[in-house]
Amino acid sequence: MTGMDGALQSGLPLKEPDIVDRLLPGLEDEVLDINMVQRMTDSGRRVKFRCVVVVGNRDGFVGYAQGRDDQVGGAIQKAIDIAKLNIIDVSRGCGSWECGCGRPHTVALRTTGKAGSVEVELQPAPHGLGLAGGETVRHVLELAGIEDIWTRSSGNTRTTVNFAKATFNALTATAESRVPERTLQKREVVE
Repeated sequence: MTGMDGALQSGLPLKEPDIVDRLLPGLEDEVLDINMVQRMTDSGRRVKFRCVVVVGNRDGFVGYAQGRDDQVGGAIQKAIDIAKLNIIDVSRGCGSWECGCGRPHTVALRTTGKAGSVEVELQPAPHGLGLAGGETVRHVLELAGIEDIWTRSSGNTRTTVNFAKATFNALTATAESRVPERTLQKREVVE
């Protein structure tokens, strides 16, 4: 295997985060949310920390995960390791009708993602617009390597967990979408 593209196209699951570190050396991570969660047991309340993390290389690869542990540092490390195993290849291109630059700066097609009550729609935008969306969406899209996009969201977007997951699900839909070859050439899609 020579790169991350081959590893993802093989269809085999990634079992070790070290494999991802080897195939994508410039991977960055961003902690989106840290929360204290409790569960009631017969001996009292058990406190753990839940951490939401996004990893990406700012060039088409992004991963999302949650991690729980008794300590904050452990929760962050678990979430980073799980996010590396959940990494996807985002299909980018010049999908806006207003732009014909041919650079992969936005999503190729309009897609939606849903998590809980939050629904996020990603729409291709012309070059120079920037990331038109909420703060959580911007963190996920920056690490995915998307420079210009319009977003529309509905639901309880204050929940960072569902907002980030809905955005990740929308990016997953771009990676899994089947597009005719003629459309791919017209929109200069980079897979």
